[in-house]
Amino acid sequence: MSVICSVMVPHPPMIVPEVGKGSEKTVTETADSYMSAMDFIVQHDPDTVVISSPHSVMYSDYFHISPGASAEGSFAQFGAPQVRMKVSYDEELVSALCAIADEDDFPAGVDGERDPYLDHGTMVPLYFLNKSYEKSGREMKCKIVRVGLSGLSFSDHYKLGEMIAKASDKLGRKVAFIASGDLSHKLKEDGPYGFAKEGPVYDEKIMDVMGRAAFGDLLKFDPVLCDKAAECGHRSFIIMAGALDKREVRAQRFSHEDITGVGYGVCIYNAMGVDDSRNFLEGYEKEKAERIEKLRKEEDMYLLLARTSLEFYVLTGQPMGLPSDVPEDMMNRKAGAFVSLHKNGELRGCIGTTEAVRDSLAEEIIMNAISAGTQDPRFPRVRKDELQELEYNVDVLSEAEPVSSTDELDVKKYGVIVSKDSRRGLLLPDLEGVDTVEEQLSIAKRKAGISEMESGVKIERFTVERHSCKEE
Repeated sequence: MSVICSVMVPHPPMIVPEVGKGSEKTVTETADSYMSAMDFIVQHDPDTVVISSPHSVMYSDYFHISPGASAEGSFAQFGAPQVRMKVSYDEELVSALCAIADEDDFPAGVDGERDPYLDHGTMVPLYFLNKSYEKSGREMKCKIVRVGLSGLSFSDHYKLGEMIAKASDKLGRKVAFIASGDLSHKLKEDGPYGFAKEGPVYDEKIMDVMGRAAFGDLLKFDPVLCDKAAECGHRSFIIMAGALDKREVRAQRFSHEDITGVGYGVCIYNAMGVDDSRNFLEGYEKEKAERIEKLRKEEDMYLLLARTSLEFYVLTGQPMGLPSDVPEDMMNRKAGAFVSLHKNGELRGCIGTTEAVRDSLAEEIIMNAISAGTQDPRFPRVRKDELQELEYNVDVLSEAEPVSSTDELDVKKYGVIVSKDSRRGLLLPDLEGVDTVEEQLSIAKRKAGISEMESGVKIERFTVERHSCKEE
């Protein structure tokens, strides 16, 4: 056996009557759909229920799988301490999953547990699952596996799902998968998180994809859209998709509501026979590799120098020397330069110099490429297996000039440098997701550690000569 069924559900605590105290009636459609989804699981009589939760322990570069024999929790945080639950973990399945991850040198395991208590992303589904078992006249005897999300790529989340299916199959487990996750948190101006135009766009798109079980499209969502929509469950849904890899799936969309300003979607999936055509990750990785290969062929000397510098350093541990074919203008010119790395559409590192600190622009790019991949404190060091997935930008900076008014700034044309005392922050121009001068200055000040309320902040502007491979 393996994963026999799965559901996509939200996790608003207020949907639990003891928490909502009447407010749950505002999302009756979601509550009714929730019970139907849990009835669907109970009908399949699983041995184990795997729950992926955005609110479990989360790391940027590691998937945490909850360890131990059991765990408990309550809704005390939400005003209902009397609603408590305790579950038994499937230690054998967790062990099998960790063994598979270790064999593949995949960053997942039971290390790093910061909080053993059940989170609400896990408890809300379990509350309704318990109610469904009670309704059927049976005791809930299935064990639980709880997995968290990570800051790793969409592809890595899909791979984790594949490993869950592999471990389940190895042990002969009948597994039901619960992908816990809300949709956009920015659907209404008067909602708890406000409104962003990307919110409704995300919800419409994700419900279309999940309603058709078109799981390959989950991997292709624009990370900027996901971020601006303030989605919660996208990676959770991708883990579930991976758990249903190469399976014929019958999908049913139950409901979608946005009444509270947060999107709640419910869908169910019946896993049928084998369907090798639904190997979505393989197709996605092939398309991505072809795209990267095309970009490599379009690199100019600036991009080639940045890429080969980082690759040489990651593979050898040493900086490379100046290649013999570096153009004379790059050898004779001095300027500050920033090298930025992107992976799967998301920033993977960015380090630079505001003015020349090396003997030539070529050397500036070589050293800043190494720094972008190994010294950006926001990210772990680039690994060897990531090199083929990286995209590079090189920005050569002009000399900065002071401005007396923000009217002299243009978020698309000029980068900014803000400084006060010894604090200094820089932001490049024409960055995706930075649409106004106010946003640009705010981010630069935040990077410098300068508060919005401080006066006497010096502002400078500069232009960049941008080198990047743009797709047609």
